Amino acid sequence: MSGGKAPSAAYQAIHAVVRRIPPGSVASYGQVARLAGLTNAARQVGYALHALPTGTTVPWHRVVNARGAISLRDHQALTQRMLLMREEIRFDARGRVDLARQGWQPGQTRPDRKRKPA
Repeated sequence: MSGGKAPSAAYQAIHAVVRRIPPGSVASYGQVARLAGLTNAARQVGYALHALPTGTTVPWHRVVNARGAISLRDHQALTQRMLLMREEIRFDARGRVDLARQGWQPGQTRPDRKRKPA
């Protein structure tokens, strides 16, 4: 955080939700906002994640846009994609994640997604 200021209550709520997204799953900015109790605040989620310090333990990379695409640009987008691929998140030819398959559903157990032999 810049200036050493503590994050706002809204940012803290956003960070708490993002920490709950398990490896191998993603959530949309809007979904995170709703779960944090914020109305129409998808952009605020983006701002909260952008404000995280380098080396944070908040898994910011597990948040994508409503189409399942990475919204970051340049090297940040490549970093996010690499981190997601390490968690076995798959992208289609358009660079999107299938939210129906890999989207986080709080409270639901996910079947094991081990790789199938090629």
